[in-house]
Amino acid sequence: MSDPNPPEQPSFNQPAGTHPTTPMPTGQPASSSPSASSSRGAGTPPPAPTGGATGMSSIPHPAKEGAGFLSALFDFSFTNFVTPILVRFVYLLATVALVASWLIFVFVGFAQGFGSGLTALILGPIILVIYLAVIRMTLEFYLSVVRMSEDIHRRLPQA
Repeated sequence: MSDPNPPEQPSFNQPAGTHPTTPMPTGQPASSSPSASSSRGAGTPPPAPTGGATGMSSIPHPAKEGAGFLSALFDFSFTNFVTPILVRFVYLLATVALVASWLIFVFVGFAQGFGSGLTALILGPIILVIYLAVIRMTLEFYLSVVRMSEDIHRRLPQA
């Protein structure tokens, strides 16, 4: 027979065993109090976390990034992620490759005839922007999966 009371499940942003009214640490300074937040006004959102022990920062530190690239790249246990470091470089490389391809199509188009060149000149930027948007969304998806994995790893109890 099953237990009539299922075990307590953690809710979003709240680990199991905490009371709903218990505030979670946010990584904000101790001066953040309810009175300070009410002085900002009802429509003003609270400030974003600035990093630190529990806050999440979307901007990696450049000194840590450069030193950690090779160690993350050759980490055969896959405990360090290389995706947050490489995603900017891949996006820059894709942008340069798309613009170079468009310029080549324009030159080849004008070499074949005026109509082909004009078509490449007009339709090229539209196609370029569509491809760039798809590449950007794909890279953002990969980065968000890595960030979720890092966040889950931080929240799980270390066994």
